[in-house]
Amino acid sequence: MMFSSFALSHAWLIPLLPGLAFIAAGFLRALPRLAAAIAVAAIAASFALSGGVIAAVLTTPITVEAPHVAKLTWVMVGNLVLEMGILVDPITAMMLFVVTTVSLFVEIYSVGYMKGDPGMGRFFSFISLFVASMLGLVLASNFLQLYVFWEGVGLCSYLLIGFYYQRVSAREAAKKAFITTRVGDFGLLLGILLLQIHFGTLDFLALRTLVPLEALTLGTVFLTVAGFLVFIGPIGKSGQFPLHVWLPDAMEGPTPVSALIHAATMVVAGVYLVARAYFIFAASPFLMDLIAWVGGFTAIFAASIALTQREIKRILAYSTVSQLGYMMLALGVGSLTASMFHLMTHAFFKALLFLSAGAVMHALSDEADIFRMGGLWKKMPWTFAAMAIGVLAITGLPPFAGFFSKDEILFAAAEVSTPLYILATVTAFMTALYMARLLFVAFMGKCRTGTAYHAHEAGWWMRLPLVVLSALAVTSGALGHHWGFGAWVYFGKPEAGAIDMQVAVLSTVLTLLAFALAWLIYVRQTVSSDVLAEKFGLLYTLSYHKFYIDEIYAGFRRVFVDGFGKLCYWIDIYIVDGVVNTLGLLVRFVSGVLSFFESGQTQFYATVLILGAVLLALLGVYYAGGIAFVGGGF
Repeated sequence: MMFSSFALSHAWLIPLLPGLAFIAAGFLRALPRLAAAIAVAAIAASFALSGGVIAAVLTTPITVEAPHVAKLTWVMVGNLVLEMGILVDPITAMMLFVVTTVSLFVEIYSVGYMKGDPGMGRFFSFISLFVASMLGLVLASNFLQLYVFWEGVGLCSYLLIGFYYQRVSAREAAKKAFITTRVGDFGLLLGILLLQIHFGTLDFLALRTLVPLEALTLGTVFLTVAGFLVFIGPIGKSGQFPLHVWLPDAMEGPTPVSALIHAATMVVAGVYLVARAYFIFAASPFLMDLIAWVGGFTAIFAASIALTQREIKRILAYSTVSQLGYMMLALGVGSLTASMFHLMTHAFFKALLFLSAGAVMHALSDEADIFRMGGLWKKMPWTFAAMAIGVLAITGLPPFAGFFSKDEILFAAAEVSTPLYILATVTAFMTALYMARLLFVAFMGKCRTGTAYHAHEAGWWMRLPLVVLSALAVTSGALGHHWGFGAWVYFGKPEAGAIDMQVAVLSTVLTLLAFALAWLIYVRQTVSSDVLAEKFGLLYTLSYHKFYIDEIYAGFRRVFVDGFGKLCYWIDIYIVDGVVNTLGLLVRFVSGVLSFFESGQTQFYATVLILGAVLLALLGVYYAGGIAFVGGGF
């Protein structure tokens, strides 16, 4: 009890400790083991404090409506007062638990994964700042503070995705992520400025009171505009269509970075922002429909691409985009509880999947093509078991974690919109199909290459996180359902969270059918995958090439960006420089004419000077006489 009270009153230490580890590890880059130890110790301490905060929230009357808030004045300029502080409620507590848990085990995993890497010290410095920024974002009590840490997360993603900056692909992926998310961040910034101008505050609690009054008295036009701009930020950060293109390329970073980005930090920041500012979106039916359909389309769109990809991390990346779409869909149909529940379970099984994929690539000399693996279940039994648990969890088979959260999303969609429910159900089938494909192709059958034949299990530094995350991927859904997650993390009113048997049975049957189909195609080879690819020629080509979205963007860049650049170049050369050059020629001409009057004789210069003086005198007399004439009244 004393520790929970201490943790609640000192919650600001949770992001501060990894922030200090960032500085310490940065100075100790030449001592990578010490840097790693400091980073792991810092996140372990944050994990412990987060546990204390959760205990405090569970044992005290802290709710979404009555959160714990501690603030202090940051900047005061005239009537403008900017504050910073912490806001702790069940949503915050859940996010702290997810972020610190996944971050802790990712960093433990990284000790083994990054061993011997010349940039190990730099890696632990950057990842500490990454975690600190995400934790600061979660605890923020106002939009401005959240935006500061939001940009910190974006900066760290650039540094970590481009960690192997010697590779051109890594540098390009980092720039792509940074620029693409800037589009969303600009929209978010505009939305924040509108809220500040209109309401005079960015404090979440104050806005939670003012927004409903605005909707009742003045309507929802302004809230729709401001909310739409704010939503552009989550579209970019959480990889929603059409700003999803950066997320698959983020695989260029080290695998622990991929796990952290895709499971518990950057990509869920957008979902968290929508949940934190849910009172704005809930006031506008248009925005709710927009969020639901953007999420639903993103979910099925990304799943259709994942069906044909060959690289193990890229398949998982598109699955992340799809699952984030699920979360957005749940928010759009009015179930914040289902979205947050899926965010939690997804964090555990997606981190498990990425770290398992990292163990595979580590053992196969960074081989990523699943069709160059095979037979790994004998070579790497621990990794196979972890990957299998992750696959069963993400596909939503009972009693694994994904079953409970996925069922709640499907049920919420079914209650609001039949088309959205059908879309989400088809996505669930496709998810099971491509994840079963990954598992069967990579781990079943015979070894297809020499590296696969000589694969070996990872060390205990990498295996221990797999064991813990496997346990969470199995139990977190059932425990959350049993302990009443919907009565704890909610907006508006608590949700019962009861399982709808019709929805659950249908989704389970479809998942089992997908597994059976994948088994027939990729293990028994009753049906040839090449024959299927030929039959679905156009659809297969579109899916394999990611519907040419990157190429379309490149075309727009060439037409508009490069075209505008060429126009500006023409204006600069022929108009701006033309004017300057013309003036230069004019000066040269005049100076050339005047040069004829340079005789070098002093008498000539004196004569010209005298004539000029006489002329000026005559002009003075003339104008003086004119003024006198006018003044005389003639």
